[in-house]
Amino acid sequence: MPAVEVVQLLVSPVHRYMGRPSDGPSPAHDGELVARAEVRANLGLVGDRYYARPAHRDAAVTLMAAENLPVDIDPDVDLRQARRNVLLRGVDIDALVGETVSLDTGAGPVLLAVRRPARPCAWMDAVIGPGAQRALRGKGGVRCTPLTDGVLTVGPAEFEVVPPSPPG
Repeated sequence: MPAVEVVQLLVSPVHRYMGRPSDGPSPAHDGELVARAEVRANLGLVGDRYYARPAHRDAAVTLMAAENLPVDIDPDVDLRQARRNVLLRGVDIDALVGETVSLDTGAGPVLLAVRRPARPCAWMDAVIGPGAQRALRGKGGVRCTPLTDGVLTVGPAEFEVVPPSPPG
């Protein structure tokens, strides 16, 4: 199994990208990047803007591959601009739509159903730089439903695709 790392975790209580990109983002909330995030089954990350929101229950947690950040456009880009929750290094998460994955950072596995791509929006060009939206097409991360409670932390992780349960 290849080495996987949780590079960053973002838990933000506020939406920063509302209105028109030309108006600029809302101010950042202190403490958005965290070392530890609590996950609740079918609800999301405790304290996050999508936590327990009915419209986002099937997409409450977003994962992104660090290898896909457009560092050629902005070498300092991270989750604060991309607005995803979990930045992973060492796994092509975008290829796993439709799968269930297990992510264990040491406190036990957290199961996540990978539901759909997290499509980049026009805000990416405004906050990362021109061309970022296009650079992230097809690799902007994935939206997931957390299936179990647990804790995620920054650092080394065990990652696996969970085989489907046999019918019956």
